[in-house]
Amino acid sequence: MKRSLGFLLGACLIAALASPARAEPIKIVVPFAAGGPVDQLARVLANGLGPKLGEDVIVDDRGGAGGAIACEFVARANPDGKTVLLASLGAFVIGPILKPPANYDPVKSFEPIMLVGSVPSLIVVNPKSGIATLADLIAKAKQRQLSYGSAGPGTTMNIALEMLNKAAGVKITHVPYRGAAPAITDLLGGHIETLNADLPVLLPLVKAGKVRALAVFSPERTPLLPDLPTTKEAGFPGMIMENWYGLLLPAGTPPNVRDRLERAAFTVIADPAVKARFAADGTHGALAHDAFAAMLSKQFAEWPGRIKTLGISAE
Repeated sequence: MKRSLGFLLGACLIAALASPARAEPIKIVVPFAAGGPVDQLARVLANGLGPKLGEDVIVDDRGGAGGAIACEFVARANPDGKTVLLASLGAFVIGPILKPPANYDPVKSFEPIMLVGSVPSLIVVNPKSGIATLADLIAKAKQRQLSYGSAGPGTTMNIALEMLNKAAGVKITHVPYRGAAPAITDLLGGHIETLNADLPVLLPLVKAGKVRALAVFSPERTPLLPDLPTTKEAGFPGMIMENWYGLLLPAGTPPNVRDRLERAAFTVIADPAVKARFAADGTHGALAHDAFAAMLSKQFAEWPGRIKTLGISAE
């Protein structure tokens, strides 16, 4: 019996030594909680990248501190291509401008891979409000006190409505929430009058008649809501708010590693099923790493002045 047991243990040890160590998976790090639009996009990318790269690709949700926790985690990771950040405008650009991080540099700590795409945002109201157009909302705001919800100070939801306040000469009161979902819940319940959020978040509610869209914060109309006017058509050409989603690596990642991930990611978003999904939620405008880097450089130069003009703070 002892001899048989010893033989079995020896065989197991030999098999373990002979088996190659399982490679560390690639992590797509998301700066928000699971279940949101960025997490959902990360899972689409992970499912496609795994077969293209011949490696396991997983999603790692690290929400908190307005995106700073995830950004710092990736900035301090080994630059070996195993840790990828799926960033957005608010978490990557606006958050660090409002509250500069102590442990990473949002410009120098990252190597852009690609811009996956951008989505426009909508301003909506409760259908029972009696407000049918953006002009109606502005007129009501001049007559009485209105309020808008956001996912917190400095978010794109906050900035979009402060753009409207500034451009239209009104003062719709900001009511911050812990996320977009509770703000939308209060809009549906009639506790706030309006809010702005990304098209993929609001589109199902618009189509179901639960909210009324007034305008798209974009230079051009969206084919998903072709009858919805743009803010430019409403007389506010500078009132644009489009969120973006992009992939980045820690600074110092070798160019060949970045290029391999970039090629694979472009192949994923060119897949017919993924293209159809992007078309269905308004995601558009992918960019290669060099164009994405130029876009980021421009945004980091422009947004500080815009935020100061709007009087937005992190508190």
